[in-house]
Amino acid sequence: MGLLNKIFSKKAVLPPMDLGRLKADMHSHLIPGIDDGAETVKASIELIEALHELGYTKLITTPHIMSDYYKNDANIINEGLETMRAELIKRNIPVELDAAAEYYLDYEFESKIDGKELMTFGDNYVLFEISFLNEPEQLDSVVFKMRTSGYTPVLAHVERYPYWYGNPTQYEKLVTMGVLLQLNISSLGGQYGPQTMKIGRQLIDNNMIDLLGTDCHNMNYIEILRSTLTDPHLHKVINSGKLLNAGL
Repeated sequence: MGLLNKIFSKKAVLPPMDLGRLKADMHSHLIPGIDDGAETVKASIELIEALHELGYTKLITTPHIMSDYYKNDANIINEGLETMRAELIKRNIPVELDAAAEYYLDYEFESKIDGKELMTFGDNYVLFEISFLNEPEQLDSVVFKMRTSGYTPVLAHVERYPYWYGNPTQYEKLVTMGVLLQLNISSLGGQYGPQTMKIGRQLIDNNMIDLLGTDCHNMNYIEILRSTLTDPHLHKVINSGKLLNAGL
C-alpha cells in the first residue's frame, strides 16, 4: 500500500514552458567578439535562432562593460548590433534585436552615471552586476545615485552572490532601495550549483523576481534552458503575473 501511495502521489511532470510567454529576453551576450559571449556572427545567429525556437520574439542583448576587461561603449555595442540586425534581415529571422549593456560595478561606473552614459532598456532600466567574491561597500550609494539620476537599477542574476546566502534580508533591502531583481533561468536548471538553485527557488517563492534572463553566452546555455522548461519554479514565476519581460 505504501508503494502504491508513493506511485500515485508522485507529482506529474509539467509540460515544457513556452518562453514566448515572456516575449523578451533582457540579458544575453550575442554581439560577436566583444565579450565572453558569442565569438562569431555564425555563433550569434545559432544562439538567436535557438532562442527564437524557445519562443522569444525580442532579444535585448547586454554585452559586458568592465573597465579592466571589456572596454565596450555605446559605439562599439551599437556597431555590433547593426551588423547582427542586418544578418537577421538577410536570413529572414523574425526576431527583434536590441541592445543595452551589463555594467560591472567598478571604479568607473559612477562616472558613467554622472555622464549619463548608461545604455538602458525598458523604462530606463540599467542592468548591472557586482563582485561574486565580496559585497561592494559602495553598493547602497551607487544604487542611490542611479535612482536620483533617473535610472532604475536591475541587479543581474541576483541569486548568484554567495555572501548573501546566509542573509536573506539583503534581498528585501534591495527591493526597498528600488532595485529590480533579475534571475537567470538556467540557475533553476542547476547551472551554477545546488545552492544557487535553492536561492533562486526561494526568491521565486517569496515573489521577489521582476525579470527573467537567459544570460546566454553559448550553446551550453541553450541546452540547460531546454532542460529547465519543465521546472515547477519556472512555471511558478512565469505564471505569477509579476514579471516585466513582456512589456519591454
